[in-house]
Amino acid sequence: MLPSADCAGWSDFPMSDDVVLTKLLRQDRAIVIAGAAAISLLGWSYLVYQGWAMQHMDLVSMAMPSTGAWGLIDLLMILAMWTIMMIAMMVPSVTPMLLTFAMINRSRHAQGRVFVSVWVFLAGYVASWTGFSFVATLAQWELHNLELISPMMVGTSPVLGSLVLISAGIYQWTPFKYACLRHCRAPLQFLASYWRDGKGGAFLMGMRHGAYCLGCCWLLMAVLFAVGVMNLAWITTLSVFVLLEKLIPRGFWVAKVAGLVLMGLGGWMALSGGA
Repeated sequence: MLPSADCAGWSDFPMSDDVVLTKLLRQDRAIVIAGAAAISLLGWSYLVYQGWAMQHMDLVSMAMPSTGAWGLIDLLMILAMWTIMMIAMMVPSVTPMLLTFAMINRSRHAQGRVFVSVWVFLAGYVASWTGFSFVATLAQWELHNLELISPMMVGTSPVLGSLVLISAGIYQWTPFKYACLRHCRAPLQFLASYWRDGKGGAFLMGMRHGAYCLGCCWLLMAVLFAVGVMNLAWITTLSVFVLLEKLIPRGFWVAKVAGLVLMGLGGWMALSGGA
């Protein structure tokens, strides 16, 4: 029987490079999964609390945007809300990319290349979605000014809501959607095609991948203007859908089916709103 690693003298033998690399890869994987889970949990905790507080404003004091003209504080509040919401929704689906980046980065480091933290890549990814959050904030500001969204952040125009839902459904069937989704579903291929060394390279790769995910999902996020920006049921549904279309083998078909559902809901909203 082979001696255990705890036996006297056994630990004095140097481990091979392959064994050390394997241990580091496992360690990196655990750190990435734990970190991504913690970030997602914090984001979802914020969303759940905000959703609950909006329904119980008689019990808790909650900062809400002004019902009148918005100032800088109102805009910053909405920008923070959208940014946190996008992080909570998108980090789970980008985790396979983070794991792949960490694996390649560690293997390259073992060959003498510069080591870059996976969180630099994630920062670039988040930067892309922060840009979307800025645009979403401006859109919500304009909808507020036109009284097309209520103080509770729910769309007030069935016609506009139906157009958003139908547009999102149609978009699910477009070639551009599938081109972006293809990049999101193939982490190894993406990194092989666009790898750049250093922290700046990792940040730019993260931004680029975020741009593809943005191209894949931006109109899905716009659906929240129709169904309620802080509608937790819809936020959860969209998050699960994004996860499925990116990860499961038949993700492209999930996207198509979801497109049909959105178009059907848009038609129903238009008909019920006009009744």
